[in-house]
Amino acid sequence: MSLRVLPFVTAVLLSVVILFMPRSGVPLAPPGVDKVVHFGLFCLLAVTGLIARLRLLPLAIGLFLYAVASEVLQATLPVDRTFEVVDILTDWAGLAAGTLLHAWASSARGRALRRRYLRRQADEEA
Repeated sequence: MSLRVLPFVTAVLLSVVILFMPRSGVPLAPPGVDKVVHFGLFCLLAVTGLIARLRLLPLAIGLFLYAVASEVLQATLPVDRTFEVVDILTDWAGLAAGTLLHAWASSARGRALRRRYLRRQADEEA
């Protein structure tokens, strides 16, 4: 397995653990934190999928369907979780944000800013 693919595989495995953990295993958190987790998880899946050089359209369609399937499975598996349309919408927003984040980071401007930041960090350490 390519090192480029490993972060995506890790993110997929992490998503399976998080999305299908029984309610009893989910830590207590303030209201809305689950939406932040959904958003961040799908953002991570999109970014790592694109870093793995998966093609955008198949990746987006796959994650789009995974968002729906995960909610359906949460409602049907014996994990005491519920189906929430808002979670699906939040997953899709994370997918869009991750795609845009990767596009920006891959752009010439994003690379220039990253190089400038790394140069500044190296100067501060020296």
